[in-house]
Amino acid sequence: MRSKDMKQQVFFSFKSIEDRIPQDHPIRPLKKLVDQALESLSRDFDRLYSKTGRPSIPPEQLLRALLLQIFFSVRSERQLVEQLEYNMMFKWFVGLNLDDDIWNHSTFTKNRDRLLEGEIAQRFFEEVLKLAKEQGLVSQEHFTVDGTIIEAWASHKSFQLKDNGNSGDDPPNSTGGGRNPDIDYKGQKRKNDTHESKTDPDARLYRKSKRTGAQMSYLGHALMENRNGLVVDIRVTHAEGKAEEKAAASMATAIKGKRRVTLGGDKGYDSNELLRSLRAMGVTPHIAKNDHVNRTSSIDQRTLRHVGYHVSQRKRKLVEQIFGWGKTVGCLRKVKHRGLELVHSITTMNMAAYNLIRIRNLAMAW
Repeated sequence: MRSKDMKQQVFFSFKSIEDRIPQDHPIRPLKKLVDQALESLSRDFDRLYSKTGRPSIPPEQLLRALLLQIFFSVRSERQLVEQLEYNMMFKWFVGLNLDDDIWNHSTFTKNRDRLLEGEIAQRFFEEVLKLAKEQGLVSQEHFTVDGTIIEAWASHKSFQLKDNGNSGDDPPNSTGGGRNPDIDYKGQKRKNDTHESKTDPDARLYRKSKRTGAQMSYLGHALMENRNGLVVDIRVTHAEGKAEEKAAASMATAIKGKRRVTLGGDKGYDSNELLRSLRAMGVTPHIAKNDHVNRTSSIDQRTLRHVGYHVSQRKRKLVEQIFGWGKTVGCLRKVKHRGLELVHSITTMNMAAYNLIRIRNLAMAW
């Protein structure tokens, strides 16, 4: 017998939101890890908020919502708030009841400065890494460094002369009129020394190679441990020529210690200056040899003869998965925020999210 298509809605439910999330759902172990990390940040949150006044939205809920945005590739905070209105799993993860009112999307903007001031993203990243160390997932001896281009939220048309964006022939011949005219930059020399973006002054005009076009960009740098491919350090810098080498040397100072450690990397890190710095720190460089005909490599037979060098070369390719995940799933292909400090915070949260998923997957594989 065919049932009728009833239009009546159910007003009451005797099933809690907790019971509606399957026990074997992969988001459950993620929430457990996130809650453990946030619990350690309670004192940091106390320092950021006043003891008096109207109660705010709990910062733990805001951070859980931002992690959901990364996990599920939600394009904007406005869409994230929309999802929180009707997505039961999102509400459960954040810590909301079914009948709780959802805050306005501008809440993230208003609270972002406070979270930046307290360096909460960096502290959260450190707490997640601590969870991995407690489970014995992090190597203390073998590491890999790599960098990637993070496209800035700025256009070529915003890249104008520093002194006066409307002087001379900058911008050059424009056609079409209106708010977004067509502009021809052919024949003009535009450099970071003389020009800057009027919408994001921290962004730099940068290209990866001579075969690729230049974009307004930042550079992200990740230090990975080689045992399980977890991120142990993250930096974001201006997109400049030797930024990758400087970031590698800076991150190497954090891993040097009593025991000798190795640091792998691709051919872009094969330079005399960087290798001398690493060896002076007691860090063995396992950098890929740049055997280009016009280059003199700093990697000689002293390094190539060791079996550990070739193991590092195989392991270092795991770092590509980190940036690949951040750009396809996370928010790193083109950041929608401006300023070096804010882009660093967003990148750090992405790397923390990647570590959380990696820790969960490793635990499920046991």
